[in-house]
Amino acid sequence: MSSIADNIGSVTRRIQKATLQAGREPNSVSLLAVSKTRSADELREAVAAGQLAFGENYLQEALDKIAALADLAEIEWHFIGPIQSNKTRQIASAFSWVHSVDRLKVARRLSEQRETGLPPLNICLQVNINNEESKSGCQPDELPELVSEIGQLPGLNLRGLMAIPDPEQGESDLRASFRSLANTLKKLRQEYPEAGPLDTLSMGMSGDLEMAVAEGATWVRIGTAVFGARAYKS
Repeated sequence: MSSIADNIGSVTRRIQKATLQAGREPNSVSLLAVSKTRSADELREAVAAGQLAFGENYLQEALDKIAALADLAEIEWHFIGPIQSNKTRQIASAFSWVHSVDRLKVARRLSEQRETGLPPLNICLQVNINNEESKSGCQPDELPELVSEIGQLPGLNLRGLMAIPDPEQGESDLRASFRSLANTLKKLRQEYPEAGPLDTLSMGMSGDLEMAVAEGATWVRIGTAVFGARAYKS
């Protein structure tokens, strides 16, 4: 059985190869290790192998791990799960990135509740790119208003877009979904230069990271290929 360190090395090489093949700058794509349901000890093993960015879906589980790993100040915590309005204060305090903002109410609460002594909270807007009823995310036609409004909120740094495309799509449709998100971000960056860097595309997982990198991903969210098969949360 491969160790977490071996897996991180393998995924990193995949990212580097995909980046090179896409003609992109080295180190322009970062690995976000999706660590939901994983133990603090597993994360320690990943940190020892050089992985510092972790994505969490479940707030209480994440807070427990953040407390258990408080001695590892170099960890960068990303919240990537659905956001309940009554949980925004803890998210605003504990995380460096939030990839899953999909409505203005949540963004406003994160802005109001981000402590003034902390750096701005990096935000991605989650887009329901395939209009799936079961998926969170705003509709693409809602983005201009969200970008315009959220870009003015203090305490937030609007970085870009996140999506979880329909995994049942064929390869050509999946690639088209990634390309659509990239084109949408490019258009928003041109139309709302004052809104924030808009330099981030959070897309791609263990099975499709090469395709996502080819279409412009800057964060790839990888769980299984880093930690092995997941014991799903009941």
